[in-house]
Amino acid sequence: MQPGEAPPSVLVVDDDEPYRERLVRAFGRHGFAAHGAASAQEALERARELRPGYAVIDLRLPDGSGLEVVRELRALDARSTLVVLTGYGSIATAVEAVRRGATHYLTKPADVDDILLAFAGATLPEGEEAARGHQVPSLARAEWEHIQRVLADCGGNISQAARLLRIQRRSLQRKLAKHPVPK
Repeated sequence: MQPGEAPPSVLVVDDDEPYRERLVRAFGRHGFAAHGAASAQEALERARELRPGYAVIDLRLPDGSGLEVVRELRALDARSTLVVLTGYGSIATAVEAVRRGATHYLTKPADVDDILLAFAGATLPEGEEAARGHQVPSLARAEWEHIQRVLADCGGNISQAARLLRIQRRSLQRKLAKHPVPK
């Protein structure tokens, strides 16, 4: 950053207040003008006001999907760098996030260093990925990811997803209410 130049702006969108505030402080220490938002609505209002060059967006927000926020932020400024965070990682949601304009997709808990690497477009070296436990998923995890993929393909329509999965809608709702199976 050159003298007199404004610091890059980042918007952190997450309903988990302690996590959001920790990221905002960490980005501030890294030279960003960091701002937080707790909901999709607040994120869009702040984005229109601030025009951030960077955003970190939680996938699940109390008033909507982070994927919608990604789409709206991309429409607002096509040059912005958008990273989606989620505690419910699946291949289907990662693909959908990137399709809607996210630059990168990370599972929680991601720290500011992970996010800065994602902003820079870096990938982990092969050995480091193995050290973090990237391995063949269990059968339960594969089922969870398949359900998420089918649900994303159905646009979130649980009835349609249940028909495609050939299970009852209530059974699918119970599976979705559970936390995702660990990798």
